[in-house]
Amino acid sequence: MKVMGRRERLGRGTLAAIEITAVALVGAGLAFAQAAPPQKPLMAEEVFKNVRALKGIPVDDFMETMGLISAALSFDCSDCHTNAGTHKVDWAADTPRKVIARTMVTMVANLNKNSFGGRQAVTCWTCHRNRDKPLVTPVFETIYGEPTLAPDDVVATAQGLPSPESILDKFIQASGGAQRLAGLTSIDGKGTSAGFGGFGGGGAVEIAAKAPDKRATIILFKAETNRGDQIRTYDGATGWVRTPLNVLGEYQLIGGDLDGARFDAQLSFPGQIKKILTNLKTGSPTTISDLPVSHSQAAVQANTAAGKTYNVDVVQGNGPRGLLVTLYFDKQTGLLARELRYSQTPIGRVPTEIDFADYRDINGIKLPFRISYVWLDGRDSILLNEIKTNVSIDETKFGRPAPLKK
Repeated sequence: MKVMGRRERLGRGTLAAIEITAVALVGAGLAFAQAAPPQKPLMAEEVFKNVRALKGIPVDDFMETMGLISAALSFDCSDCHTNAGTHKVDWAADTPRKVIARTMVTMVANLNKNSFGGRQAVTCWTCHRNRDKPLVTPVFETIYGEPTLAPDDVVATAQGLPSPESILDKFIQASGGAQRLAGLTSIDGKGTSAGFGGFGGGGAVEIAAKAPDKRATIILFKAETNRGDQIRTYDGATGWVRTPLNVLGEYQLIGGDLDGARFDAQLSFPGQIKKILTNLKTGSPTTISDLPVSHSQAAVQANTAAGKTYNVDVVQGNGPRGLLVTLYFDKQTGLLARELRYSQTPIGRVPTEIDFADYRDINGIKLPFRISYVWLDGRDSILLNEIKTNVSIDETKFGRPAPLKK
């Protein structure tokens, strides 16, 4: 029987802390009195108090940085912030771990600057790897056991393999063909969603997209759960995230998350995949598997993951503003099984993984009914039970979420 991980064992209060934000080790308190107009998103130090080591980056990149630190140390907010997960949280307080974290951020920056010519070769994950104290002594079980080979972020071009264009053409054909895909103008899917840890129970989800580059994922939880709604939107120019238990509750995207939101919206319409990727290259074929499912998440939503392994072709390219994107296509069907994209932060690349499965034919076009959206501060398992195409969608769904209800 598999032993539950640290986050799976956390109680309700700490689960709330995880949802509030990935561990905010470096930044600190929220300056609630300040507000940013949508047309001019603020930098981290304008929104948070006591930011010292990570000034000059957009709020969304700052939040991603907290997520990267959290993942590297297997921490949550309460490990470093006084009373995190309660209404008495003091984000600005300098706890010992926050002070150490600032030192670590400076150390990593200096290592990359002085030893690697400014190239980001060292990150928190390099040493910590899901531990608060880095492992310094070799472990025989690891040395003589089956090695775990983690793929590099940047794919090496493989020789003698199909061109990336041919793999994308196979995907277009498998999805319904270029002519039929060209007529796809909108997608509206509805179903259920379960978050990691099952916090808030299952939510009702709607995924709406309008060609060529608008998309919204709206997850509504029952009021009695006190979970709040989770919404991600992109209207073709601006993007928003609302996670009410997050330290900010809602914020506008301006950094790497904005590029990711734009790419996700564009990829909703497979016929334009060759137009939204540049600098294409083919990587070595590999296998990928569904991520493990937490016990609590599985209890909320049956069939959260099928536990399937896929043999895949690998294509890597650049999306908006140089966003690094790796796509994995099922060799058997030609359909997209995984999107893995990376946004850049001062302390390392931050991954976002989206898995697609259970493709069904909707008016001659293959669309996924099972979607797993995974980032460093959470995970949404989405099971759609209905998808409609070429229907009218209210434009307001793609803009800034409606004001929170009291």
